[in-house]
Amino acid sequence: MTPEQITYLVFGIVLVVALVFDLGLLSKQSTQITMKKALVQTIFWVLLAMAFFVFMWVEDGRTTALEYLSAYLMEWSLSIDNIFVFILIFSFFRVNEEYVPRALLIGIMMAILFRVIFISIGIVLIERFHWLLYVFGALLLYTGIKMFAAKNDEEVNLSENKVYRFLQRLFPIVSHDGNGKFTVVEGGKRFYTNMFVVIIMLATTDIVFALDSIPAVFAISQNRMVVYTSNIFAVLGLRSLFFLLKGAVNKFAYLQQGIAVVLVFIGIKMLVEFFDIKISVLISLMVIVICISASVVYSISVANRSENNQAENNDIDLH
Repeated sequence: MTPEQITYLVFGIVLVVALVFDLGLLSKQSTQITMKKALVQTIFWVLLAMAFFVFMWVEDGRTTALEYLSAYLMEWSLSIDNIFVFILIFSFFRVNEEYVPRALLIGIMMAILFRVIFISIGIVLIERFHWLLYVFGALLLYTGIKMFAAKNDEEVNLSENKVYRFLQRLFPIVSHDGNGKFTVVEGGKRFYTNMFVVIIMLATTDIVFALDSIPAVFAISQNRMVVYTSNIFAVLGLRSLFFLLKGAVNKFAYLQQGIAVVLVFIGIKMLVEFFDIKISVLISLMVIVICISASVVYSISVANRSENNQAENNDIDLH
């Protein structure tokens, strides 16, 4: 077997074992996913991804391993931004906490399926039409600039969401979660529940995010193994990240700007290759780590400062 075939085999085995462990032992339907359990699961998926990075370094070499790590960190940081939209979706449709893990699981499995399809199509297109990389670069540059300029306090009105409005026209929908069911019968007529709507919304939301993240990964590497494994590892950690971050949305107000800078950098990286200018994967990795880390640290410091000022003002009002 070639080193690449061995890596694919190990990835498949690790993935199956990890899913059985995570979903079977850590996420029983009868148990509530607490902050502590979410932290354990998040650490589990991150350590697993890092262990696979070490394995790739040994089996496939330094360059491939660094490409994988860069792609994973890119996907993981974009996933955090994705999580905040997921939180908004569950809040808007008022899904009972008991059914949130199941809805997330199904939505994420669908997201993985769609990503595999998109990645496969993207790789084939790039192999046949290399100039598409420059189109992706321009798209990322535009998206990054637009994202950086967007206001953090802009409210998203899901009632005007195109997917939701399409579902309303296509299916009869009731305004409750149907006790975890996708359909219910009321007055002799079958209706679709908010659980059904939420799962479709989760999958389509991830597809929208994938339109940015997958081209960004192609800028780092066109290696099929790197693109597939980095994407799948990042998406599988979404569920635990959701429960870890759902109470801390305001703590990451400037993460969007950090991600935007990364997207602009990746877009430029893709475009300058037209002039035979190659930016090394190590520089890409450093830019991703610095931008995301700086935006997270700055967001947390601003949030803490705001909380302290509010507490001081409350004390003044009491006196």
